[in-house]
Amino acid sequence: MRSRSRTLSAWRLAALVLLLAGPGALAVVAQPASRGPDDAEVARALEQVKNDPNLATERTIKTLQWKDSGAPPSPRPAWLDWVLGFFRWLDQSARVLVWAAVAALAGMLAFYIVRTVRAWDTTERAGTFEAPTHVQDLDIRPESLPPNIGAAARQLWDRGEHRAALALLYRGLLSRLAHVHQLPVRDSSTEGDCLTLCARMGGPGHQYAARLIVLWQAAVYGHLEADTSAVYALCDGFAPALDGRMPGGEA
Repeated sequence: MRSRSRTLSAWRLAALVLLLAGPGALAVVAQPASRGPDDAEVARALEQVKNDPNLATERTIKTLQWKDSGAPPSPRPAWLDWVLGFFRWLDQSARVLVWAAVAALAGMLAFYIVRTVRAWDTTERAGTFEAPTHVQDLDIRPESLPPNIGAAARQLWDRGEHRAALALLYRGLLSRLAHVHQLPVRDSSTEGDCLTLCARMGGPGHQYAARLIVLWQAAVYGHLEADTSAVYALCDGFAPALDGRMPGGEA
């Protein structure tokens, strides 16, 4: 009886498996069989049923959902968060910004230096020089001086106007240095500066300027009376020493 009961249970399981497996399996069942399935066949059939995804008790379905950061919503307004983030970025980028500003300033400085040097070089090559109208309180404009400075100074000396005669000779010297020889006489140039400039002339011009400046300083600052013969020599030698340009036509 136990063997018969086991056989009936096996047949019931086989029928259930074949029913779930599909129409093809039912066709096989409909055919006459010489024997019933044994335990191994039943076990294999059950394993196939378990592995069938359509008959599984649980099914995995993938769906799309919004990602939740898990952080609680910020109580601050959005614009305040943006401002705070901007300042954090500035703090992190401060070094880069500083170096960028330094590089920009260095570029501007280099551009200014190059431009200044080029402008100065162009001016020097063009030989342009704007002479002042006055040196200290002395008017050195050519139109303010007589055509023959030496002769006019000698007349002033003979009339007893000694200081005016020496002042005329010194004004004439400054005017010739600036307007004829194109030496950079400034409105603040002193007697020592003029001697330094006259050194560029060389020859008789330099020697004449040195004698005139020494005589001028002795009379004006030392209140010493100049020798008439020395003054006559300066008056007569003015034009030969200063009216011509320097050798080679230098400016």
